[in-house]
Amino acid sequence: MKQAKAKRKIKTATGLNKQQTALSKAPGDVRVISGKWRGRKLPVFNAEGLRPTPDRVKETLFNWLMQHIDGALVLDCFSGSGSLAIEALSRHAHFASLIERDRKLASHLSQNLQRLNCTNAEVINQDCLNVLAKTASKQYDIVFIDPPFHKDLAMVCCQALENNAWLNQGSFIYLEVEKELDVSLVPSNWLLIKQQQAGQLAYRLYQRQ
Repeated sequence: MKQAKAKRKIKTATGLNKQQTALSKAPGDVRVISGKWRGRKLPVFNAEGLRPTPDRVKETLFNWLMQHIDGALVLDCFSGSGSLAIEALSRHAHFASLIERDRKLASHLSQNLQRLNCTNAEVINQDCLNVLAKTASKQYDIVFIDPPFHKDLAMVCCQALENNAWLNQGSFIYLEVEKELDVSLVPSNWLLIKQQQAGQLAYRLYQRQ
């Protein structure tokens, strides 16, 4: 009798553990704050290292960029959830290129763009640094750089953008990194115009001179 009860407890505990594991792996969502898709929630594919920009940080960023989004050509490096590019498109950016190395994430980004009936965006399923190592065929007005933390990707990305002609004169570059990261290797002709911290991250807005 005692053994039967013990087995039932073990089975129940195992079932709960499986449920907890499933919940921890379940995808969340990101919310579009403003624009034509205001209030829309889009599912996020749960992937290791994925860290969508918090809503309050995103809102601050787009307040900074308010006068510059409409009609802009946007590049979203390390796109992940696509939250930043989609927010820009919702606010009437002309076109957005979303670079994402992970195949499943890239596929999920394409699905979310389809959910929005968005036709003025492309998903580039390649390693971001490999893409940026090539000379650009077009230049962007706004660039989002939000790489995985502690991977030494941010400064290499910044240098590649500048060295390989990915930026227009006067482009705005948003950089979101771990707060302890040394950003002294940002190109010298990028003027820091805004910066804040939130928890473990630091976020900055530069303008190319």
